[in-house]
Amino acid sequence: MGWFWADPPAPTGPGRLHVEKGHPKQPLHNHTAVDGKPPEGCPMHAPSSRPDEPPEGCPMHSSASSNPTEYLSTPLNPTNLMPHLPSTPIHSDQSAPLPGDRTVSSIPKGTTPDAGNWEYPSPQQMYNAMRRKGFVESYPGEILNIVGMVEVHNFLNEGAWGEIVSWEREFRGGWWEAARRRWQRGGILPEEDLQPNETEEAKTGPRLVRFQGKSQEWTPKVRVLQTLSRVYPEKFGTPPPFDRHDWYVLRHPREEVTEGAKPEEVRYVIDYYAGDPEPTGEPVFYLDVRPALDRPGAVMERVVRWGGDIWWRASGGIVRERERRKKEMEAMET
Repeated sequence: MGWFWADPPAPTGPGRLHVEKGHPKQPLHNHTAVDGKPPEGCPMHAPSSRPDEPPEGCPMHSSASSNPTEYLSTPLNPTNLMPHLPSTPIHSDQSAPLPGDRTVSSIPKGTTPDAGNWEYPSPQQMYNAMRRKGFVESYPGEILNIVGMVEVHNFLNEGAWGEIVSWEREFRGGWWEAARRRWQRGGILPEEDLQPNETEEAKTGPRLVRFQGKSQEWTPKVRVLQTLSRVYPEKFGTPPPFDRHDWYVLRHPREEVTEGAKPEEVRYVIDYYAGDPEPTGEPVFYLDVRPALDRPGAVMERVVRWGGDIWWRASGGIVRERERRKKEMEAMET
């Protein structure tokens, strides 16, 4: 999950996937025994010998390969802590060819507009990485599934970035400004914050500087929820996330609000959950994306966003929105 390769149209992602925002709201009945492991078909999925060990083939797997010395001697890319691997076959026993082309993401990298966008790994790169972690095919042609795994990986990361961009659009002017704007709209996010300004964002929009995979480190929120799941399983009985990432994003303050402010690096935490599949068998994923609580402003950003949504609903926002749409429909009919 979240596996980029630092070297730029954005992937559309496979339509058979379904992604929800936030932690699963209801207990998951088909995944109660997963214990934090990803679902079938997910790029993180593979049997593990220990319950606390990330699945084999995970790019951020911390165990050594079959040749520990070789693995540790490989230089790592400092922006993603991944070894530099080629997009060409390097194993003579590879059972089938895999595409070597890499997809350019919609996620800007670096600190300047000329840095381009992050690129996702090719299926061949992912296979090479999995082999370094000890992956062995259980039947000839199994590696062809890696093409779909890469599609899932890319699709989820595009969804995670979309959530981060929504946070940045609202809070790049400061949490106090965001709170004022929500207050004026009865708690709801102003329409202009929902509509992207592509010209402006290309110059001063958020950029992903670096990231870390921390699949074995639960966030405080996950620890609390897992404790509650043992006490109140009917309400909080969901498995833990199958992966976690920390993304470090460069935030450019809104000049008209924070004149003279310099860009700052903001850390976001992403928990990846597997949900119950659709009746048709399509996998469902939940992405819980939020600013990390490592600065006072992040606390207020969470309060403003989540508190504003609660206030909007409690003050009759749903009814007001329904009436507004009704009037719009009546106006169109006349």
